[in-house]
Order: sequence, then C-alpha cells, then structure tokens
Amino acid sequence: MTALERPRNGKMIAGVCAGLAHRFGLPVFLVRLAFVVSCILPGPQFVLYILLWILLPKAR
Repeated sequence: MTALERPRNGKMIAGVCAGLAHRFGLPVFLVRLAFVVSCILPGPQFVLYILLWILLPKAR
C-alpha cells in the first residue's frame, strides 16, 4: 500500500486529489472530476480540501 501523502510532481493546486488517487489506485483525472462535480452539491468540500492540504505530508 502507498502512504497517503501529497506528491511533489503531478499536482495541480496542492496535490490533495493526486495523493488520494495514488493512495487508492484510481486515475487522478477521476478523483479531480469527482471533486469538481461534488462542488455542485452543498457541503464542506472546500473546507475538507483545505484541511487535507494542511494535514497531509508532502512526499519525500
């Protein structure tokens, strides 16, 4: 299993979606698309993204 961390390469904003995609073996495009689509729905998506940005360590 891969550790949950933000990659140094292949990120667009902070690398949160890329890190989640690598951790769960999903295509990065699908994770980013799911995040963008989820922003249409009410909820704390941006707050969760910012928290993950702060809490997830960068890859070494």
